[in-house]
Amino acid sequence: MSGSYGQFALVYDQLMEDMPYADWLGFARECWSRYGMPASVADLGCGTGSLAIPLARSGFHVYGIDLSSEMLSVARSKWDESPQQAVRPRAGTIRWLQQDMASWELAEPVDAVISFCDCINYLTEKADVEAAFRSTFAALKDGGSFLFDVHPRETLIRYSEEQPFVLDERDISYIWTCDFEPEPCRIQHNLSIFAREGDGRYARFLETHVQRAYDPDWIVSALRKAGFSKVDQYADFKLERPHEHSERLFFAAIK
Repeated sequence: MSGSYGQFALVYDQLMEDMPYADWLGFARECWSRYGMPASVADLGCGTGSLAIPLARSGFHVYGIDLSSEMLSVARSKWDESPQQAVRPRAGTIRWLQQDMASWELAEPVDAVISFCDCINYLTEKADVEAAFRSTFAALKDGGSFLFDVHPRETLIRYSEEQPFVLDERDISYIWTCDFEPEPCRIQHNLSIFAREGDGRYARFLETHVQRAYDPDWIVSALRKAGFSKVDQYADFKLERPHEHSERLFFAAIK
């Protein structure tokens, strides 16, 4: 992922306000009801904390992990300015850590790890995905769960067929185009973003994001190779088996 990440972090929440954060949290809780309710959770690729913060508010002890210092800075500000500040002693905690998801580590293992919003797709080499799975396995307690989602090949193809995408709002706009490579099923998202500044003028900056889709069977084999004893597959925020029209695949791997 490249571009003016400092600027992107400042407008990230505006661009992502329609993302299904409540559905991700609901899916995690459903899985934890099935596999074991955690006390401590690592949010891998936490971004601006849109999942880590509500988890902490509801009593979990959370590690928010992201490679971007700018995204973590926004997340810290959101947490520090939270109206729940006064009741935090009765709630959970958050510790923010800047680490690469392919080589992350904690001083003490956690009960659960989540990595939603297709973070794994941003690892565009199989070796990096395998390294992330090994790091996650090492960071989990025995019996701990690793929940994550990915875009399948069909979703990346749909992006390439339906592009370009345009957002035109008062304070922020973008033009989003895609370049798709069938092999190794990789897509490059090119965004020209126009953000309204305090004086009314618009600042333009560019973002380039690259994602890769992986065969679900390969993902399962890579998880088992990393040491996970049980791997279940779901789709589209439901504890149901995926099918050929699933838009988002979910995995639950148990140590």
